[in-house]
Amino acid sequence: MDDRALALRASDAAALIRSERLMVVLRRVSPQAALLALVGELAEAGVRVMEVTFDAESAAEDMAACRRRLPTSGPERCIVGAGTIRTLAQLDAACHADADFGVAPILDLEIVAAALDRGLPFIPGAYTPTEIDLAWRNGATFVKVFPASSLGPAHLRELRAPLPEIETIPTGGIDAASAPGFLEAGAVAVGIGSAIVRATRDERHAIVAAVRGANAAPSP
Repeated sequence: MDDRALALRASDAAALIRSERLMVVLRRVSPQAALLALVGELAEAGVRVMEVTFDAESAAEDMAACRRRLPTSGPERCIVGAGTIRTLAQLDAACHADADFGVAPILDLEIVAAALDRGLPFIPGAYTPTEIDLAWRNGATFVKVFPASSLGPAHLRELRAPLPEIETIPTGGIDAASAPGFLEAGAVAVGIGSAIVRATRDERHAIVAAVRGANAAPSP
């Protein structure tokens, strides 16, 4: 295994993702003022890991603004990553905007290698056991299992027997009801988008509580 990959898996960003167990996906929230108000509300609800998707022209500026809006040290420290990274140009833009980590919906080994070169914790998307294993062997910090809702927690649980060392983050269609099942099946964290973005204040607090209250799966 590449020593750079091991270092990124031991990075502060990776450690925070493991401890928080929740990554909130912010997709095309506009205008920027509304996005900043939202991230403030999410942080107030206890969210510490957020991902701004890079499928809008203003994504890099929006992500940088979110990082300025949120605390970067202390017990309420937040990190903000760049999501939907599908090209090297997007990866470069994310790095130039000081992303704390990168996420992709697909597995592109060239992008994974480039993220390693740039020292950016990177979470590529994968669906099958072969893709998940390939992503991990090539240096993924975590592997995004996507879309998770079409697989379910049982699929993740079955993966743990032959692939116990791979740390996964299921994303796609997850909500407060399904998140604990994925975590108890062995996920290191879950990615939640619209279910928490569109939620009320009380619902957001409930989602954070559900994630934090879920039991971690025992080691196989």
